[in-house]
This record gives sequence, C-alpha cells and structure tokens, in this order.
Amino acid sequence: MSDGVVSSLLFRRARTEAAAAPPERAAIIDIGSNSIRLVVYQGPSRLPSVLFNEKVMAGLGRSLGATGAIDEAALSTARAALSRFAMLTREMQVTSLRTVATAAVREASNGDVLIATAKSLGLEVELLSGMDEAMGAGMGVLSGIPDADGIVGDLGGGSLELVRVVAGTVTDRASFPLGVLRVAPLREKGKAALERKVSALLHEAGWLGRGEGLPFYLVGGSWRALARLDMHLSGFPLPVIHQYAMSAEQVARLGRTLSHISKGKLRTVPGLSSGRIPTLGDAAAVLGSVLKALGSTETVVSAFGLREGLAFARLSIEERQQDPLITVAREEGARLGRFPEHGDLLDAWIAPLFEAEPAEMQRLRHAACLLGDVGWRANPQFRAERGMETALHGNWVAIDARGRAILAQALFTAYGGGTETPEPLNQLADAAELERAQLWGLAIRLGQRLSGGVAAPLHRTRLDAAPGAVRLTIRAGDEALYGEAVERRHRALANRMAADAVVAA
Repeated sequence: MSDGVVSSLLFRRARTEAAAAPPERAAIIDIGSNSIRLVVYQGPSRLPSVLFNEKVMAGLGRSLGATGAIDEAALSTARAALSRFAMLTREMQVTSLRTVATAAVREASNGDVLIATAKSLGLEVELLSGMDEAMGAGMGVLSGIPDADGIVGDLGGGSLELVRVVAGTVTDRASFPLGVLRVAPLREKGKAALERKVSALLHEAGWLGRGEGLPFYLVGGSWRALARLDMHLSGFPLPVIHQYAMSAEQVARLGRTLSHISKGKLRTVPGLSSGRIPTLGDAAAVLGSVLKALGSTETVVSAFGLREGLAFARLSIEERQQDPLITVAREEGARLGRFPEHGDLLDAWIAPLFEAEPAEMQRLRHAACLLGDVGWRANPQFRAERGMETALHGNWVAIDARGRAILAQALFTAYGGGTETPEPLNQLADAAELERAQLWGLAIRLGQRLSGGVAAPLHRTRLDAAPGAVRLTIRAGDEALYGEAVERRHRALANRMAADAVVAA
C-alpha cells in the first residue's frame, strides 16, 4: 500500500473519530459599557466558527459621567440580557464559558450590583482592567491580521485603549477615559475642546505623534459602524468590513457628513446597526482627534477585538503561529469537499509552475487549492458563481478585498467559469494578478481531473514548466490516466501560458 493511500486512510479515520466525539463549544459573555454580547464558538482552536452571536445595547456607561453609577434602566436591561445568555449557554451545551466586564462595571459605584446579579445566574465575572482590555484588543487584531504593524485603537462606551502591535506581539499599552458615551459633553464645548483633551491625554501618556507612518487599526462597534457607512457612501463593491481601509481624509469627510445627515437616512444603510446610530458623530469625532494626535493617516478595520483576543492569548505559541486563512480553508475543504486531503496535495502538485511567486500569492494559491472542491454539490451551471461567492463572502480573515478577489478568480476558473473576469473582481485587484489566478484555476482543474480527486495519482505524476512547455510527467504503467478530458485541460492551461502541452514518461 503506497504512502499516499495510507495517509488518506489515516486522515479519514481521524475525521470519523472526531465526528463521533461531542462538539466542544466555547462561549464568551462580554459586558461592555455600551453593549452586552454573547458569542458561541465551535471549531479549530486557531479560528473557530461563530455558532451564535447576539448583542443587547444596554448602555451601562450612559450615566457614568453625570452620576458615577449605572442607571436603573440600564441595570434592568443588563439583568434580562444576562439571564437569557446564561440560559442559552446551558441549552447549547457550552463546555467552556467566560464572562468579562469592562470600563462601565469597573468604574461605576454600583458595578458590584451587576456582578452579584451575574453570580446569581451562575456567571463568574472577570473584571478586566484598562490594561487587560488593551492587551485583549491588540491580541484580537493579531489573531485576524497576523502581520499587523501599527497602533490598535479599541473604542468602547467607557474607554479608549491604544496598543502598539508589531512582529506578532503586543508591546506598549494605554487606556484613556475617552469612550464614545463620554465625549458628548466635550464636543458641546466645541471641536477644539475634544482635540485639546485628546492631545493632552496622549501627550501625558507618551503617545503623541507615535502613529506617524503607521496604520491605525480600528476595533469596536462604533468605529466598525463608521466604516460600514463609508462603504455605503463610497459605493465600495465588497461589503466585508474586515481589513477595510479608510484614510484620515475619508474619516474627516464622514464627520462632516454626519453633521447634516438624518437618522432616518442612516437607518437605510445596509448592515448599519440602529443601536450605533446615536453615537456615530461622537465616534467620528474621537477618531479624527486621535488620528491627528497620533499622526496616523491610514486606518484599517479589524472585525476581531477583545473577545477574540482573549481566546487567542490562551493558545500555545504554535497555535498562534498558524496562518488563520489556511487553517480555516483547510477545515472548510475537509468539511465540504469530496476528498478532504486533496487540497494540500494539489497545491504541492501545481506549485512547480509558479515557483517565482511572492509569498503572499503563494498562500492565496494554497487557499484556492484547499477550497477547490467545496462547491461540488452545487448545480453544475452555477459552480463557478458558487466558487466566486465562497471567496468573496466567506468568513475569512488575514485577507483583504484584493486577496479575496484574487482567490475568487482562481475558484471561478477552477469551477469551470473559464478565463473571463466577472464583476466586481476587476474593481478590487489588478489585471495581472487576476490573470495569474486564472492560471491557478486552470492548473487546479487539470489536477482534479487527472487524479479523480484522490491522492495516489498526484503522488505518481509531476507537473512543471520546461522551456516553451507545460510538462506533465507520468510513470510507466499509468498512461491510462491521460484521458481525453485530461488532455483538454492540459492544453487549456498550456495555451493560456503561451506554451505547448507536453507529456513525458
């Protein structure tokens, strides 16, 4: 029995044993100053899937500035939310539950009342310090953008955390009383009052000017809502918030727009939470002031923040170093593909054709191979569209809009869409990158047809580039693998590379 067949059998046995085991479900209840949220996760530890996500806009920090306490209405809303969330975690058979609270509960004179309420429901609350929040936000960004190099800003209802991230680590951290529920009184004194306050706080903490030349990573629901609005106003063709970029000029324009746009019109913006609308103006004002004080001119949105960071911090170093895009694409391929071990083998098989590619293109090609069979159940007439949709709208991280478009082109071609470029791919990536992705798709189609989707034929054949040729080497005795359909796909790939299709023994 060959090594490829043995590895395939072992892989399938492991999958069968995993399927028989009860699912491990982890959950976190995040008691923030503006909202309370329950998120339930299941799947690979590096990047588990979200099974359930619900928030309640309790506004715990709403009255802190005036009274120093959480008002009774907010406490009542919080009690109801925590009761529901505690019951749901039991019904969902969550095996690991963590409950954390941030600035409002930490600073309120009656925060202990809410903690006692949670305890009566069986929830043990971890009261996070400002530095804990900052660490969580920084780790969250690194979880979803592993190569992040800049300053993370996490805007909550009660506080703003700033974190320096570089080389996969969190370095300096700071917490400031600049939550979105606290800045309205400052803004009432005029725009300059908020800017002076932000500048003074950052100067005192040693952060003034530290963002010059660095991106500013946005964490927090209010800033994500701003990005959602900017997407809508600019007509951005891909409504995926993670790694969406905005310049300081765009942020300033948003602030001006919010000064005269009606709440009714804001409610028509797709994906914009109505609970965030009242604080959008304050969120834009804080962001503009912070960017000016730091000296940053570019922002990048992170869909990952405190909750994801708390989970990421508990992983081993080896788990943290796993590429989240590849990890999740591999999991998706194993779950939905016919031959779950095929993606990694296919990538290694076609790699000799593309040896000069930069590392970022190599990982996108690897992801395409891992996802190259997940749409096989779709109607054959719509498989190409399914492949494109998987890449564009899948719940991926560590990939921006350009990367999604390149991946989408590869899957569109791999699923039989040919070498055309459908909209909106040409708006997100340049033509040369999309043409390269078409070659990946054609090579994936060839490998899948030659092997029938199983491992052994890929182990016993080789694809590479010779002068003026795309060469397929087949062992003696395996010539029957090179059937008519394989020959057509071989020629299609070679023609697109302006070469001849050559078969070698």
